[in-house]
Amino acid sequence: MGAKHTLCQRTHQTVFKLKIAIIVNPLIPVPPEQYGGIERIVFMLIQELKKNGHDVTLYANEHSQPGCKLVGYRESAHYGIKDLVKINRLTSKIAFQHFDIVHTFGRMSNIALLMLSRIPKIVSYQLPPTISQVKKAVSIAHKNSLRFIACSNYIANQINTFADVTTIYNGVDINDYDFNADVAPDAPLTFLGRIQHEKGTAIAIHAAKKTNQKLVIAGNVPNEPKHQQYFEEQVKPYIDGEQIKYIGPVNNRQKNQLLRNSKAFLMPVTWDEPFGIVMAEALACGTPVIGLRRGAVPEVVSHGINGFVCDTKADLTKAISNIDSINRITCRQIAEQKFSAGVLAKQYEELYQLATRKN
Repeated sequence: MGAKHTLCQRTHQTVFKLKIAIIVNPLIPVPPEQYGGIERIVFMLIQELKKNGHDVTLYANEHSQPGCKLVGYRESAHYGIKDLVKINRLTSKIAFQHFDIVHTFGRMSNIALLMLSRIPKIVSYQLPPTISQVKKAVSIAHKNSLRFIACSNYIANQINTFADVTTIYNGVDINDYDFNADVAPDAPLTFLGRIQHEKGTAIAIHAAKKTNQKLVIAGNVPNEPKHQQYFEEQVKPYIDGEQIKYIGPVNNRQKNQLLRNSKAFLMPVTWDEPFGIVMAEALACGTPVIGLRRGAVPEVVSHGINGFVCDTKADLTKAISNIDSINRITCRQIAEQKFSAGVLAKQYEELYQLATRKN
């Protein structure tokens, strides 16, 4: 029988210093230079674990600079059996290195050869899990040795009837985001993300036009033909450089400036977003979030408190008109309390301690 857990405040139990192995797929270095949500989260986690005295070894891209022990490895652009053999040959050695816990943010196959081991193992999911794969892993893993972390309750609820899963929300380094308590009356709305149907770029445009608000769109257009067609037909015709601006991809500094100077961040997704780290980034700047009720949006946005959760496009326009009712200080406070790197790391650490005690 599975179980879903919510981590509470730290108890008075002794906190042991642990030897931890963390595994990440090696396509992007840790930390990432630009895109790389998982890699950024892993880097933040490692820094916090080190502060607390834990001994961390990272298995990741050979060009990573995590500030801890690094075991670099590669894989081909088209992942295949040779890559599977390579990573399992690497991680099988973990069993002989006296790690207290092994945590993979990558493929579960990364730890396939450790399933029968008593070593506590944790698999983090940032995307919807493959149910059959989770069930098989649970069935073969050594008793009480395998646990899962979901980035939202939306993800956790998909496996909590047959797997031991805990929700830990993604976080951001609050210090990287400049809080802005008061934006100009003519400040724009912002859309930040890949320009594609699932992200709802066109919906954001129509909501801005309906409410006569400025909108700044930032992000890349994926190379796939369907996304290119979406941009050409549903986005580009409305870009006028004044009310609707498109500025392309942005770096971290530009993203910070864009979000902190926005009236609201729009999240009109048309798919079930597992989390959406950019919502936490916006809140860290004090910028409220307006999103459609899909995936984890209702978990990040508290309706009427740090933004609005909408059921229809008409609700979006109404929310935009009421955005001044949201206190930007409250948005920042919620980011600090729920989505900061320190909170994230503390919850991971608590789960590590629980896993090692139970095993």
